Amino acid sequence: MQVIALHAIVVNLRGGFVMAEGYALNYIAVVLAAVVGLLAMGGMLIGSFALAPKRQSEAKELPFECGIPPMPFSWSQIHIRYYIFAILFLLFDVEAVFLLPWILTFLTGATWVFYEMILFIGVLLFGVLYGWRKGVLTWR
Repeated sequence: MQVIALHAIVVNLRGGFVMAEGYALNYIAVVLAAVVGLLAMGGMLIGSFALAPKRQSEAKELPFECGIPPMPFSWSQIHIRYYIFAILFLLFDVEAVFLLPWILTFLTGATWVFYEMILFIGVLLFGVLYGWRKGVLTWR
């Protein structure tokens, strides 16, 4: 019987998979969490459809505006600077998402990981400096 070991999974060349000891428990926890989540989601959807009121009226279809009669035309435009702030927020949020795991891998990684992250931070810094020079960060 020929067996090839890849990480913790042992592959039998006759067609079957054999898990190493303790490795299957990780999959059981993930599958159990997924099943519980799907059951909870399905139960909430079925419960909301079963318990929701079925009668519709014109008053129920109107948007709720804190007791004030709704405006007939409520189109309002949002200034572009709010979008720019939102994009800058997302930019730095993504930066934080990539920097936190990088710190953990940097402690055990090679030097190329350091240079890769310097390049990443440099691109983000260039974006901030460009936005600052264009006056995006000044609130008027």
